[in-house]
Amino acid sequence: MSPHPRRAHSVLASWLVASAVLLSPCLAPQALAAGKTTIAAVMHSDLRVIDPGFTTAYITRDHGYMVYDTLLATDANFKIQPQMADWKVSDDKLTYTFTLRDGLKWHDGTPVTAEDCVASLKRWGRNDGMGQKLMDFTASLEAPDAKTIVLKLKEPYGLVLESIGKPSSLVPFMMPKRLAETPQGQQIPEQIGSGPFKFVKAEFQPGVKAVYEKNTDYVPRKEPASWTSGGKVVKVDRVEWITMADAQTAVNALQSGDIDFMEAPPYDLLPVLEANPDLKIDVLNKFGFQTLGRMNFLNPPFDNVKVRRAAFLALNQKDVLDALVGNAKYQKICGAVFVCGTPLETDIGAETLIKGNGMAEAKKALAESGYDGTPIAIMAPGDVGALKPQPIVAAQLLREAGFKVDLQATDWQTVVTRRASQKPVKDGGWNMFFTNWVGADVANPVVNVSVGGRGTKGGWFGWAEDAEIEKLRDGYARASSPDEQKKIAAEIQKLNYEHVIYIPLGQYLQPSVWRKSLTGVLDGPATPVFWNIDKKE
Repeated sequence: MSPHPRRAHSVLASWLVASAVLLSPCLAPQALAAGKTTIAAVMHSDLRVIDPGFTTAYITRDHGYMVYDTLLATDANFKIQPQMADWKVSDDKLTYTFTLRDGLKWHDGTPVTAEDCVASLKRWGRNDGMGQKLMDFTASLEAPDAKTIVLKLKEPYGLVLESIGKPSSLVPFMMPKRLAETPQGQQIPEQIGSGPFKFVKAEFQPGVKAVYEKNTDYVPRKEPASWTSGGKVVKVDRVEWITMADAQTAVNALQSGDIDFMEAPPYDLLPVLEANPDLKIDVLNKFGFQTLGRMNFLNPPFDNVKVRRAAFLALNQKDVLDALVGNAKYQKICGAVFVCGTPLETDIGAETLIKGNGMAEAKKALAESGYDGTPIAIMAPGDVGALKPQPIVAAQLLREAGFKVDLQATDWQTVVTRRASQKPVKDGGWNMFFTNWVGADVANPVVNVSVGGRGTKGGWFGWAEDAEIEKLRDGYARASSPDEQKKIAAEIQKLNYEHVIYIPLGQYLQPSVWRKSLTGVLDGPATPVFWNIDKKE
């Protein structure tokens, strides 16, 4: 355990927010796996990318939690807990030693080794924003024996445990060395983890379903399950993620009992679901989501900060949230880059987003920017309710400001793949896309990859390059007091809006719904998870 639980609590607390179907819905889950207790779930998105270190897409993260495990994890008291490993820290705070617990096995039956975990951490440290920052401060990362991992720092760094135990994208999942050493830019060739479920490759049909079976060799921790930590006790035989792109079809299947769980029901259908006594509705992620717009800094016209500013001034949070949610109970206008309700909350630089009064200024800024009429290629996924309205609303506002807009209809998994392209628009590139982050993924300058300025050297999609912001992010990581952290975060937010690194478009809560035959559904900052859930037949 960490010898500094109070510090860990305060640091993590600063992350968090206070407040046409291919499978007939008439086919019950039991018909798919006769004799086995099966949970049939409709997730927020179809699953196509299955490498949890390759994309920040949440459906891939959720897949990761099924198949893989982590060295450390976050509990409901905001504390880092041991998961696959325990740890100790040297007196000078420069050496972290992790010891693997006994009995860990990969799904192919081979033992988990420290060498595997070192390779996994290094892969994660190349791909994840918080991991990159940790590696900037790391002098060495080695496995002196089969059960021991030693991380040595160049200088004390206050977010080591919080980085390795982070609950959401990109999660530092452990995998065999041979997979972790897959060349950069390539997806791992097989799904072998040590987690509570095994991925059933033979039954995986993108656009139809993904199937997971209980890992009977998995030995859960003895502590109660709490967020992503504790005992991951699997109480069913199978979990099937069924793709139902049409929300009404999924709702009908849920009410008839043909599926058991729906992660993201449309807000306008909640009254229908609330009237059904066999269903339970709850918000599992109490910290909510931040929805946002992201521009591509490599392609015209958003390589010009004046054009980015004009686009920023044209957008506002109310129009986006009203289209996305349309229910005051579940939405919140918030100008804070690092989330409202945290110690880092501030409105600096966000006036037009909050008040929605920037259109006249946007038109003037665009006219003075040198914009040459280049169409803005906006990727617009139509298959995910939580991602469909934002590009439509933004396109309308940008056109009003004087932009030419090419709204390109697609699906979310195509966006997930295409947004990694650095090619010109004419060759399959893009100018703008929209996505959502859970609160824990954006609530401080180190974890929030959207605000980073690494450019093409490890930066997030869009590849904003900003040395001043990167210097401030390093300063935040070194900061020794909450007041100093708050000051640095405010400076970063100011620069984010001035340079338009990304555009926060408000916060919202997403309720989930499930049949009351399911018990033990867990909440947390990275939900849903399917351990701890039992099902009455």
